Amino acid sequence: MRNISELFARGGDVPGRVREQVASPLDAAADQMLADRARDGDLRAFEVLVRRYGPLMRVYATRVLGSNDETDDVVQESFITAWQHLGTLEDGSAVKSWLMRIVSRKSIDRLRTRRPHVNIDETDAPAPESSAPHARVEVESQTEALARVLAALPEDQRRCWTLRELAEYSYGDIAAELNLPLSTVRGLLARARKTLLRQMEDWR
Repeated sequence: MRNISELFARGGDVPGRVREQVASPLDAAADQMLADRARDGDLRAFEVLVRRYGPLMRVYATRVLGSNDETDDVVQESFITAWQHLGTLEDGSAVKSWLMRIVSRKSIDRLRTRRPHVNIDETDAPAPESSAPHARVEVESQTEALARVLAALPEDQRRCWTLRELAEYSYGDIAAELNLPLSTVRGLLARARKTLLRQMEDWR
């Protein structure tokens, strides 16, 4: 396989910058095809996966870490790990959830190196690449509101919600990842969702 560092050398160290490159004919390809080609060493196919899922992984890592300071490093490390372990991905169509699991573990590992009770700051997610300025402002405001609500949640509730809603973990996987009883995970998620519904009422 060609060295994954070539990809980031062309697009910069920040995965988000890869989106600025010229669109590839592979952009419309299915995940299965891209994953299969990347597994065979096609760096261009892997680059499409970076552009396709890098922004989501960045938002997820930011939510878990609580700030932008370490996000780019975690996402880049996640893609490097993914490239190195593509041979273990049995179902290419599941590459999205596979990538999210990798960035989830990298993010949680980074958290574990911190002090147990770290304050989570407000963060701004990247603005969507869409339409009119007023639409971008509205989405940014909603994202900031969600970030504030998530930051105010108790840590276990925030982690459970993030793993479930952003990384698409099953209840059992969340319990295993956080070393919590399944019943506790269900309770934490229920309380987190109730709080989010109440606090985000104005955005519904």
